[in-house]
Amino acid sequence: MGSFGKFIGGGLGFVLGGPIGALVGFAIGSMFDGGVTGLPQQTYNGNHTSEGDFKMSLLVLMACVMKADGRIVKSELDVVKKFLVANFGEQGALEALQILKNLLEQDINETEVANQIGFNLNYSSKLELLHLLFQIAYADGEVDAKELDTLQRISFQFRVNQLDFESVKAPYMKHIDRDWAYKTLEIEPTVSDDEIKKAYRTMAKKYHPDKVNDLGEDIKKSATEKFRTINEAYENLKKQRGIV
Repeated sequence: MGSFGKFIGGGLGFVLGGPIGALVGFAIGSMFDGGVTGLPQQTYNGNHTSEGDFKMSLLVLMACVMKADGRIVKSELDVVKKFLVANFGEQGALEALQILKNLLEQDINETEVANQIGFNLNYSSKLELLHLLFQIAYADGEVDAKELDTLQRISFQFRVNQLDFESVKAPYMKHIDRDWAYKTLEIEPTVSDDEIKKAYRTMAKKYHPDKVNDLGEDIKKSATEKFRTINEAYENLKKQRGIV
């Protein structure tokens, strides 16, 4: 493979060490003849979440979610490829899919990798990562129990509070949860109309795509999907209550 880096983007920092480092070394190293070359690196700054670290973290945790039910089928990989193309373009998706296939061949300690990611990523990045993982889990039209358990454990290791986890999860449960819009906005069905408006403003600010500016245009684009669900939940409640 002559060149590499379309998917990784802004370089790699913390993922080159710790438990993820060994996974990354195998996953990427096997894509090159004679070792890893052309791989962008950087000095990690704890106050900054790099695009490359975020995307590699996504692939490692994506592998955890896909392995949750104990089997990987071609149809699942096809869905994942469509997701990657939609979010990262054709060339980036091809690179990402090859890395992912190599990761799926390895034993991954979910707790260790989630702890490492949770320690190094900022809170907004962790919320966006969970959102993307839910998209993957929901790719077949539902999030099954084992996938949901995996996502809940990852969220716990991330130290994401339960209200935020429920907010990320809620739009994927709307076919079975009549209160999904309230949970998306992190409020109870008993709140007043004014409290709904206030909650919407708060959540729109929390999930504004500008919160993940540092992660590059690909991730910022994908972040608009969560922002859209906030608007959808608000419009749903406005319609239910006749709010103007």
